[in-house]
Amino acid sequence: MKSVILSAALLVVSIASTLAQDVSELNRRNGFKSIKLGSEIDSVKGAVFKKGIIELKYFAAKLYETKHPDYQTIGEVTVKKVQLKTYKNLIYEIDVILPKDPRVMQGLEKSYGEATYSVRLHAYYWNAENLSLVFKGDGKKILLAYKSGPIIKMMHEDKAKKVDEVAEDF
Repeated sequence: MKSVILSAALLVVSIASTLAQDVSELNRRNGFKSIKLGSEIDSVKGAVFKKGIIELKYFAAKLYETKHPDYQTIGEVTVKKVQLKTYKNLIYEIDVILPKDPRVMQGLEKSYGEATYSVRLHAYYWNAENLSLVFKGDGKKILLAYKSGPIIKMMHEDKAKKVDEVAEDF
């Protein structure tokens, strides 16, 4: 009886560690291919400025695209578009747009473990220590959105500093 309980406990621990390793792989990669979250936009091959944007109704950011051949496929799946969002020249979001293909989700789950489904977002996601990855699909396309936790945190801290500056000026 003790050996059965011990075996079951070891199985649970090994499954939990396998799942943790999978999300740690997402954290280790920290982005899409050689595009790393938190890196400077100048480090991305073929990045072209598209326009200035306001993110989350407050933050001045910039939108870039790259059509470099290194980022145009995932296995046999052709990438339609790669968009990059920056704050203070640092990449905080990578959006990869693909045609609908079930191999994409299968590959993601093989690399990062089983996704969690969000009813609110109507999307699947993975959360790692420093980033999140959202998989959202419709009938025609898939969006993979990689988001940097530390850069988004920095954005909110900068907003709080500006509010403090206003409060001190009375």
